[in-house]
Amino acid sequence: MALFSLKNVSFKDIIHYPDIEIPEKLATFICGESGSGKSTLLKLLNGVASPDGGEILYDGKPIGDYNPVMLRREVLLCGQSAYLFDGTIEENFAQYYSYRDLPPISVEEMQTYLSLCAAAFPLDAPCATMSGGERQRVFIAICLSLRPKVLLLDEPTSALDDTTANAVIANIKSFCLENEMTLIAVSHNRALVQPYADHTITLMRGERHE
Repeated sequence: MALFSLKNVSFKDIIHYPDIEIPEKLATFICGESGSGKSTLLKLLNGVASPDGGEILYDGKPIGDYNPVMLRREVLLCGQSAYLFDGTIEENFAQYYSYRDLPPISVEEMQTYLSLCAAAFPLDAPCATMSGGERQRVFIAICLSLRPKVLLLDEPTSALDDTTANAVIANIKSFCLENEMTLIAVSHNRALVQPYADHTITLMRGERHE
């Protein structure tokens, strides 16, 4: 059984998705031209956005049957905008763990997750002075450390050179699969998708399926 199943899903009568199935515990990459609904699809999968028509099943149940807060913790979305506070990296880790009433992880663990995401900055580095790409990688490291059941990434390597992008995706995929997490990532870079995708979804702009 697919982890996610979408049938006749539409959004604001602008985006009409083909029927989609996404397998569990594998790496699925979503490709397609601008305006085809890639980022919106991620938001639909974790309940940040709601479809205007059709059905989305998660683990065999309609996605609307889940508690929204619990769903978003289990199906965690790392968008292109990094939601970090104006503190240090270590303070940001601690803040996100406090939201879940969890004790903060060790300094060594934080450094490990940052290294996986090519963000091996000092833990006392202030996030407010980082570039957009640096902030995004720190945010992904925090999300990865929370070990959700499903990790949704929206263009996670858009600000990276090809060598670093390959290393980051390789690290994230290996970590997710080793920890039985499902990885779903949007990427415009097909050269990056090909080596790492276990499953690929290609969306077309203006596509309509009756």
